[in-house]
Amino acid sequence: MARINYWNPEDEKFWNAEGKKHAKRNLWISVPSLMLAFIVWQIWSVVAIRLNDIGFNFTDEQLFTLAAIPGLVGATLRFVYTFAVGSIGGKNWTVISTAVLAIPAIGIGFAVQNPDTPFSIMLLLAALCGLGGGNFSSSSANISFFFPKKEKGTALGINGGLGNMGVSVVQFVTPLIVTTGAFAFAGKGQVLANGQQIWLQNAAFIWVIPIVIMTLLAYFKMDNVPGAKQSVADQFVIVKRKHTWIMTVLYIATFGSFIGYSAAFPLLLKSQFPEYISLAFLGALVAAAARPVGGWLADKFGGSRVTAYVFVVMAIGALGVIYFLNLNEFAGFLGSFLVLFLASGIGSGSTFQMIPTIFIPKEAAPVIGFSAAFAAYGSFLIPKLFGWSINTTGSYVTAFYFFIGFYVISFALNYFYYQRKTATVKQMVKQAG
Repeated sequence: MARINYWNPEDEKFWNAEGKKHAKRNLWISVPSLMLAFIVWQIWSVVAIRLNDIGFNFTDEQLFTLAAIPGLVGATLRFVYTFAVGSIGGKNWTVISTAVLAIPAIGIGFAVQNPDTPFSIMLLLAALCGLGGGNFSSSSANISFFFPKKEKGTALGINGGLGNMGVSVVQFVTPLIVTTGAFAFAGKGQVLANGQQIWLQNAAFIWVIPIVIMTLLAYFKMDNVPGAKQSVADQFVIVKRKHTWIMTVLYIATFGSFIGYSAAFPLLLKSQFPEYISLAFLGALVAAAARPVGGWLADKFGGSRVTAYVFVVMAIGALGVIYFLNLNEFAGFLGSFLVLFLASGIGSGSTFQMIPTIFIPKEAAPVIGFSAAFAAYGSFLIPKLFGWSINTTGSYVTAFYFFIGFYVISFALNYFYYQRKTATVKQMVKQAG
């Protein structure tokens, strides 16, 4: 493929004649690559709930830890991945970061076949799944270079939203794929207490071939954007910007909630309403599908306005979950949780749209990755907070009061800095473009 030597998406003539086709090609390779990263990152949210059924003997706290530890590692790696695009190029890093996903996928496939596999090995494999968690920061930073400001919200929403769909894909596909031996590439099936046979290794092995395919596509069809490379020192200037930290808090409240609830929801369902565990994928599906909508709404009506409504709805959703958990009423619990997922998805898109309107392009890309890194800790902290809540108070309700308090604080920050008439960054309330 010919190398791109000039890139300026704000040049409308260049964009219409040449830029748009390159940008869209890179976006549509980035999306499935990122989806696979999310699949590997969140695979433990569905594998963990099956381990004790096939002969393992882990405690509830250990199972929540296996679901949470990829979030801790992935969030930490995002700080490295954030600056990788500027350092070695978006295409180059996409190839590397996609290829390494095969390591935990293969490792898990073999480890789950032996109930004597120690918890320490499972913990190591869970940590390696954090490699998938890092990809979001580099992928988002890379895609932000390709599109003009007026389309960044939508493009980042598509990349992030469809990429995030990997969470719901793994939670939907896994229960189906483990029940058939047709995809058992290695090893025998495991027998459940009811006599049913499953092949839990399929949950990991099934993704190895797609990972190889997307690695090759990224290598042969993606581009490194000219002028996007920066030293780590040049990119690191963002930590001195006040708005970097404010936007990080807002993104923690939105995306951090989405990914944290996604990691914990299957275990939460199994604990409270085990007969409905097959619906565990719905939350992540709703949130991921809503993210592009959030980006589009923010492009049209302003990111701060959309984000303000999001925090109000998230607080209402959390109150609904508390109410119906106390009643032990599933329909209301599920409906309230889906409201939480929907709002967090829309908010993930709207907050990402805000960043390029505040920062110049070369700063916006690392800020996107930086805020995404902190937000990813939600996938560790939220499952751990649920585990603490149930062990300490005997209920998951306490955790939701913490979440509501954080949403109130985030609403106030958004209003003060970006939404009120005298806000310091008034472009946040203007329609982009």
